[in-house]
Amino acid sequence: MGSLFRSEEMALCQLFLQSEAAYACVSELGELGLVQFRDLNPDVNAFQRKFVNEVRRCDEMERKLRYLEKEIKKDGIPMLDTGESPEAPQPREMIDLEATFEKLENELREVNQNAEALKRNFLELTELKHILRKTQVFFDESVPTVYKSSGAYSSSKYRRYPQMADNQNEDEQAQLLGEEGVRASQPGQNLKLGFVAGVILRERLPAFERMLWRACRGNVFLRQAMIETPLEDPTNGDQVHKSVFIIFFQGDQLKTRVKKICEGFRATLYPCPEAPADRREMAMGVMTRIEDLNTVLGQTQDHRHRVLVAAAKNLKNWFVKVRKIKAIYHTLNLFNLDVTQKCLIAECWVPLLDFETIQLALRRGTERSGSSVPPILNRMQTFENPPTYNRTNKFTKAFQALIDAYGVASYREMNPAPYTIITFPFLFAVMFGDLGHGAIMALFGLWMIRKEKGLAAQKTDNEIWNIFFGGRYIIFLMGVFSMYTGLIYNDIFSKSLNIFGSHWHMSYNKSTVMENKFLQLSPKVDYEGAPYPFGMDPIWQVAGANKIIFHNAYKMKISIIFGVIHMIFGVVMSWHNHTYFRNRISLIYEFIPQLIFLLLLFFYMVLLMFIKWIKFAATNEKPYSEACAPSILITFIDMVLFNTPKPPPDHCETYMFFGQHFIQVLFVLVAVGCIPVMLLAKPLLIMQARKQANVQPIAGATSDAETGGVSNGGSHGGGGGHEEEEELSEIFIHQSIHTIEYVLGSVSHTASYLRLWALSLAHAQLAEVLWTMVLSIGLKQEGPVGGIVLTCVFAFWAILTVGILVLMEGLSAFLHTLRLHWVEFQSKFYKGQGYAFQPFSFDAIIENGAAAAEE
Repeated sequence: MGSLFRSEEMALCQLFLQSEAAYACVSELGELGLVQFRDLNPDVNAFQRKFVNEVRRCDEMERKLRYLEKEIKKDGIPMLDTGESPEAPQPREMIDLEATFEKLENELREVNQNAEALKRNFLELTELKHILRKTQVFFDESVPTVYKSSGAYSSSKYRRYPQMADNQNEDEQAQLLGEEGVRASQPGQNLKLGFVAGVILRERLPAFERMLWRACRGNVFLRQAMIETPLEDPTNGDQVHKSVFIIFFQGDQLKTRVKKICEGFRATLYPCPEAPADRREMAMGVMTRIEDLNTVLGQTQDHRHRVLVAAAKNLKNWFVKVRKIKAIYHTLNLFNLDVTQKCLIAECWVPLLDFETIQLALRRGTERSGSSVPPILNRMQTFENPPTYNRTNKFTKAFQALIDAYGVASYREMNPAPYTIITFPFLFAVMFGDLGHGAIMALFGLWMIRKEKGLAAQKTDNEIWNIFFGGRYIIFLMGVFSMYTGLIYNDIFSKSLNIFGSHWHMSYNKSTVMENKFLQLSPKVDYEGAPYPFGMDPIWQVAGANKIIFHNAYKMKISIIFGVIHMIFGVVMSWHNHTYFRNRISLIYEFIPQLIFLLLLFFYMVLLMFIKWIKFAATNEKPYSEACAPSILITFIDMVLFNTPKPPPDHCETYMFFGQHFIQVLFVLVAVGCIPVMLLAKPLLIMQARKQANVQPIAGATSDAETGGVSNGGSHGGGGGHEEEEELSEIFIHQSIHTIEYVLGSVSHTASYLRLWALSLAHAQLAEVLWTMVLSIGLKQEGPVGGIVLTCVFAFWAILTVGILVLMEGLSAFLHTLRLHWVEFQSKFYKGQGYAFQPFSFDAIIENGAAAAEE
């Protein structure tokens, strides 16, 4: 079988590369993405490997590029992304890249430092400008307020003094001191009022004022005013709100105390002249310096912008080049050096189908490096389990991801993904069957498929959208299959399509129909005898009471039929595994009893359903009329419990066909007899094989029978026979658990498929509720107002339909379908105990690196 049905055949190879050609050869293999290297130095510390210095240099280059990227994003400059992937640079080009990045980083850091110093200077001058402006207002106020010491801050009293007309310094001091200050400043009393001015963050001002009051005991005079425009913090560029304050005090002791408090609250103090003329002169000088700084700042920002724009054109390519160089040296660290120190030795897993392609890539790398010694790729013999590699494309990738989420297949184990492409959307559609809802889903999937190139280029970190886009082909198929099942159910937004005309006709006259609320159509009289050409007859849409009953019976039976067929298919898949791995014991003593058990009990129940549909009808006479039709569920229960069926109605037969009782007893006995075979045959044969070979339960080679028995048909890696043997007690326990799980699981799994019936009914009923309770209200309105009401009601109905019936019900049906595949289907044959093939691929490394950078 091809790799679609089983994983690729893998080979462990040994690769010999000349030191000069190793870099170019690994670069070619990275572009190819088909080789998984093994670490030949697992005990060597990462910092003691040969190419650790080169990896560190790449880390340093990546750091510089991230710094450039951060600055570019800060300025909102678009980065050019051509979508091309440049080749990995030669080792000698690393020096040029390092020099380029070093020059750019130093230049940018120098520009940033200069800009920060200029902004800090600009901030200081701006704050000084506001101080000079606000302090002049303080001095010019007509009614200043002076604190007078009192017992507590809350009971402080204020004294107001009129302003004096003179603008000289002495007059200002007099007006601030008031009458008491004037008397105190008489000859013989050296009293002088000092002040400090500065700015402080607005949120710190209340605490600052309280601290001043308490520390200085109310012997200070504080005035403050808000700076209306926010100021830019030069350190981080944030906008901050500040306030100007001026504090008047008396004496050097208070001055020292006030300055310490200002320092503690990180308030910035500025020199403020005492004379008004000096203040005006300083303000003019400050304004001149601010204008000059604005000019210099603008030129600095222009230069910084030019540097970043030039870097943005090449940043993406630089990231790709550096990550490729780093990946190459990281891979070379996995290699071993031979004794001559001139040859590198590597071990790698490669797909056999790509062996020639890999050799061609190695030759290209050797030619690029100019080496004369060709590389050597030898295939090695190994008992180690190879990695699992399932080759996928954009269509099968999403389905393979669903399988791998359950567990990566063991090596060369049957891959359920190809069958899931059909069964997954079909079982989903059984639960979601509606022509209208399926069309919405299919159109959404088709839109993503048609626009996939553009949508894939718009890389986003929206996880929900990425899930939808990754599963676009699944969504499209689920929508198409739902449209098909919607036609079978004849259901479109809870209504039916009358394409071919109903095959039922009315035998009542008009007066009978009008006078009776409930009437029934008789199949003997009103049915034409031929079924509706495709799907359900639209007459069931108007069958009020019988509609639910009919749909219940129909959907319940098809759920069991699909479920039993699905499980039988899963058991048959295990036959492919047993025959491929030559596991004779599991084939005879597991597969055959499992298949017989499932066929004789549950497939027989399915056959009874078809026999009932074929033999019994309302148009038939007894004993094959509808009144004589037995219950399949009661028949199956009586069969398993060996109960005697209840007497049938008059002129009806107890059994559906001749010899039914004997066949049912035989089937149950054979099915029950399969249980001890599944339980004991394998362990007993393994025990017998060990006694004959006189092998103790220790590590060593085992026979084919032991291989199959010990691993329960799971020696998919090809090396299971060379692992340690299990103890016989563990084999018996393992087989007991497996048998009990299968026998009980056959019952529970069959019942589990009834979720197909339950969700299908729930979906149909929800659609009918939305139509009846919402849209029909708008359809009943008439006139121009009715059109407006219908538009609003239709919009509300459409939102509920998409939000509830398509999204929420669709997600619910998706999860139930996933469970049916993981548990009910794959448990019959799929072990999922392998490990994924992770080749050395530049594309994967760059994609992961870009995703990590965005996070």
